[in-house]
Amino acid sequence: MPTTNTELLPAKFKPYTRQTIRQARQWEWLPPEQREAVQVVSTVLPFRTNEYVLDQLIDWNNIPDDPIYRLVFPHSDMLPPEQYAHLRELVLERQDQSAIDACVRTIRLGMNPHPAGQLTHNVPTMDGVPVRGLQHKYGQTVLFFPSAGQTCHAYCTFCFRWPQFVGMDDMKFDARESNELVAYLKLHREVTDVLFTGGDPMIMNTRQLAAYLEPLLDPALEHIQNIRIGTKSVAYWPQRFVSDRDADDLLRLFERIVRSGKNLAIMGHYNHAVELRPEIARQAVKRIVGTGATLRMQGPLIRHINEDPNSWAELWQTGTRLGAIPYYMFVERDTGPRGYFELPLARAHEIFQAAYQQVSGLSRTVRGPSMSAFPGKIVIDGVVTIHGEKLFALQFLQARNPDWVRRPFYAKFDEHATWIDHLKPAFGQEKFFFELDEPVPHMPHKVIPLARAA
Repeated sequence: MPTTNTELLPAKFKPYTRQTIRQARQWEWLPPEQREAVQVVSTVLPFRTNEYVLDQLIDWNNIPDDPIYRLVFPHSDMLPPEQYAHLRELVLERQDQSAIDACVRTIRLGMNPHPAGQLTHNVPTMDGVPVRGLQHKYGQTVLFFPSAGQTCHAYCTFCFRWPQFVGMDDMKFDARESNELVAYLKLHREVTDVLFTGGDPMIMNTRQLAAYLEPLLDPALEHIQNIRIGTKSVAYWPQRFVSDRDADDLLRLFERIVRSGKNLAIMGHYNHAVELRPEIARQAVKRIVGTGATLRMQGPLIRHINEDPNSWAELWQTGTRLGAIPYYMFVERDTGPRGYFELPLARAHEIFQAAYQQVSGLSRTVRGPSMSAFPGKIVIDGVVTIHGEKLFALQFLQARNPDWVRRPFYAKFDEHATWIDHLKPAFGQEKFFFELDEPVPHMPHKVIPLARAA
């Protein structure tokens, strides 16, 4: 099997999609069944990668088991066998585009395209009209989806925001400008945090990004204390912060935001320790934290990709040494090819515990495993035995109703359960307390103003 020169870095970002992946030299290294899977499954799920991922992160001597390969390349097992067989016939044999479109839409709609009430419960309104490109699930935090940031340097096969990238426009979140965001924030003084998400906002050039970010520095928005940017670019294209033509301009933008008195938090999505092994990836971390911004590390626990506790421990330890902050280990969400990626909650807790016990206190800022479910972020605190009954100990780290936060509760231990919906309350209760309570979203709270930085 050919090997790549790990010292050679692409000078310019070059993406590959379903239509162009044959142009990558690595395509010839794939066995026929892997090529077929890419062509078939990528009609349902988004597929995009780039030269850096192909050259630097994937071990081509370990295909198809390499974790980053599984992270970006579709596999036949991501669809049920009967669905894959039918779609394969349509794509490779009949080539009937109208039949393909109908089949693909049916499959997508069966994949729970908007989990946890994103479309039905999280979209806020102004004057009775939904605000395009915003979500407001928790009182303190608003999510904003800039339209220019609704793609990524490469797509993850597990991504819970996959509807953003496959042409399902009726389920897409995006906003062309920040005017409505600013107007909404002026009406909601309880909001302290704005999360720019997507897609990946870092796909934008610095000028585009500044047009969205700088309006939040308005003194009228003094209650906005934290600006967050969710991004996978730290792993899939660290050149964005190091060698891109406007990388230095980007860092100057970060510095302006920090000087304004706001906290800028780069929410870096990492899935495996290999993503922090290239020197340029480490340079990116150092350059980000050198601006005064914080870099927080988060990602889901995914079967086939990062089940090894040692990989998580290495990732957190390396990040901490470089100045990043381990933040979350998530449970794979109930959407997309969930059956391919999900792990039992009991196993997720074992992996988290095994990784957590390897790291020092500086890396134990990480929380998990956490489910981002409809009522809120639910963390598995442990497995306990009370009055002879084996139980999961759980609590909300964030919730639609603030009164639920940090309230311990228990569920019957189930070695097969993979999501909160699979669990049953302990101690003979018929329902969990949050199934009985009415959510009280966006409860006002006191905001402590921050002094502007000198």
